[in-house]
Amino acid sequence: MQFFRVIRRAVRAVVPPALFLALTGYFGWNALQGDHGMKAYHQQLTLMSQAVQAQKDAEAEQIVWKRRITSLNERALDADMLDERSRAMLNLAREGDTVIPYGPHEKLY
Repeated sequence: MQFFRVIRRAVRAVVPPALFLALTGYFGWNALQGDHGMKAYHQQLTLMSQAVQAQKDAEAEQIVWKRRITSLNERALDADMLDERSRAMLNLAREGDTVIPYGPHEKLY
């Protein structure tokens, strides 16, 4: 009987602290490595900074495209410039136009 009492005391003395340490270790590990821990928090910060940079890039590109679109209205376009540019892009010429050939490495524009 005395032997069982010693074992019971030992179990009562060891189990609660061991359980507490295991529970503390579990919560500590989750605080650092879990889905909502510090590691996940830093990953979310990295993703957020990438998203903010992508948004800034998109806004800058949108500004460029808005500027290009506003320059396409009828009042901003000159018919002669448009005709010249379209013929240069399509590599076409009218009858009676003077054509000056350029070398393969010389650019017109």
